[in-house]
Amino acid sequence: MKKLLILSFLILNFAFAKASYILIPMDIETQREHLKAYGITYWSLDKNQKVKWLLNYRGGSFLLPDTEEVRRECTIRGVSYEVLSDSQTEQILTEIASPSQNMEAVVLEKAPKIAVYTPDSKVPWDDAVTMVLTYAEIPYTTIYDTEVLSDQLILYDWLHLHHEDFTGQFGKFYGSYRASPWYIEEKKTAEGLATKLGYDKVSKEKGDVALKIRDYVVGGGFMFAMCSATDSFDIALSAEGVDICEPMFDGDPSEPGYTSKIDFQKTFAFKNYTLERSPTTYEFSSIDMTRKRKIPFQTDYFTLKDYSAKWDPIPTMLCQNHTALVKGFMGQTTSYDPETIKSNVLVMGENLTNGEARYIHGIKGKGFFTFYGGHDPEDYQHRVGDPKTELELHPNSPGYRLILNNVLFPAARKKKQKT
Repeated sequence: MKKLLILSFLILNFAFAKASYILIPMDIETQREHLKAYGITYWSLDKNQKVKWLLNYRGGSFLLPDTEEVRRECTIRGVSYEVLSDSQTEQILTEIASPSQNMEAVVLEKAPKIAVYTPDSKVPWDDAVTMVLTYAEIPYTTIYDTEVLSDQLILYDWLHLHHEDFTGQFGKFYGSYRASPWYIEEKKTAEGLATKLGYDKVSKEKGDVALKIRDYVVGGGFMFAMCSATDSFDIALSAEGVDICEPMFDGDPSEPGYTSKIDFQKTFAFKNYTLERSPTTYEFSSIDMTRKRKIPFQTDYFTLKDYSAKWDPIPTMLCQNHTALVKGFMGQTTSYDPETIKSNVLVMGENLTNGEARYIHGIKGKGFFTFYGGHDPEDYQHRVGDPKTELELHPNSPGYRLILNNVLFPAARKKKQKT
């Protein structure tokens, strides 16, 4: 009987000491594959396993139930992980819950359905979001104008806008590339699609696409945009019903006095900007700082702001990183002039040298939007025809982490709206 009691005691102690959770650390010292770590988290959510996002704890770590399947998947993908006992897990969560710590544990509940707005060709551009989703092994669906105009956005929780021009000016590439085969072909394809959808101008068709996306966000969707999709989207909303295109874009002159007819009340993020009227200038408006910034490559960084994890969990989630200093990178729309940003929009990342905004967030109706300036976080000045970035060379990219923060945000959104 005594031997049986001792054996029972040992078994009981082993049961309590065994591992119960997997910690995926996101600090720079420990994690080998920051970007793929988001993929593991999404994979777990997709299998109906809830995950805790430990905001400001070791770079924004993830806490998952411990299973052989999770361990195996982390090993296959090269993601660093730590096995925790119940007592170790409780100690971490107690530390995070302390009022003295700027930390919070947010429960991620469901894998968001992801749509990427992009044409079939994507030539000559490589889209940073599709590249990082593919690298992280996070599934997504590509959609374009036909799907948007037929109200298919309601099928998705998260929408990314590809490097895009919603004003109907074909990316303002006319000045440098109007004789290039790719430009001629893309213009022809866009005009053919507009005609197929019942429009006589690409600008009108793209304007209606922008309105559908607006309605999607207002109804509760999350929209993430980079580069020229950010300011061209707002310009299209503000120019609703106004012809701002010159003849080389739509076959007839722009509307007389159109600059005075822009309605800033209709935009998501920007105000009081001046449109670039020259069709040969590779710029949409005064929103963008590309031609005004004059910052040397060696010192081009932007700083992520620090928020209260317990009181401001949304911007805290969106800014999770293993560093507060992120390398700058350029694009057609590189950054935003702070004078053109509405007061209710949150600037989450800015260049402290000239005050330009790089990473902004806001609420529209029941939904959310984030705008991220620049084209590719690991290609400082991506030019037409340049080879795409190989993310295997940048598995710990802080700039790409910001994209993936936005991907996971809708998984916690419903919970956060209740608080």
